[in-house]
Amino acid sequence: MKASLFNQLIGSWTLVDLIEVPVDGGKITHPMGPEPKGLIIYNADGFMSAQIMNPDRKNFVKEHYTGATPEEYTQEASTYLAYSGPFEVDEMKQTLSHTMYVSLFPNWTGQTQNRIVQFKDGLLLLESGKSFISNGLRVIHKLSWKRVGQSNVKF
Repeated sequence: MKASLFNQLIGSWTLVDLIEVPVDGGKITHPMGPEPKGLIIYNADGFMSAQIMNPDRKNFVKEHYTGATPEEYTQEASTYLAYSGPFEVDEMKQTLSHTMYVSLFPNWTGQTQNRIVQFKDGLLLLESGKSFISNGLRVIHKLSWKRVGQSNVKF
């Protein structure tokens, strides 16, 4: 018997790829660089946490973030995505929803976003359920994740 979608998600996953796909065709882009880093964790208590970053981020000049310049904060926010909160699955539709209890992007706090879920070749594939505007184009995000323990990520 196949495990439920909820149970298949439980665990920690490392990011393999994040792409933006224009809905009207066009060039696929990598908003967090060609080799982004990320973790997404789904717990059996129904909470999740996602952290994604461009690994080519520059260090701040000062050691502590409270001494950062406005330019450093801009770079930080544009190269990092983070949110956590409850998640729910729709077993029939094979979809997932993330409700952002906390988010680096303040507009997302309290918002619920849907994801289309697939499992293929050992990967967890998540697709944004709704398109959005990025760099003047209407796009969707497609993310590929590999379960921790099956990836080559060194911690």
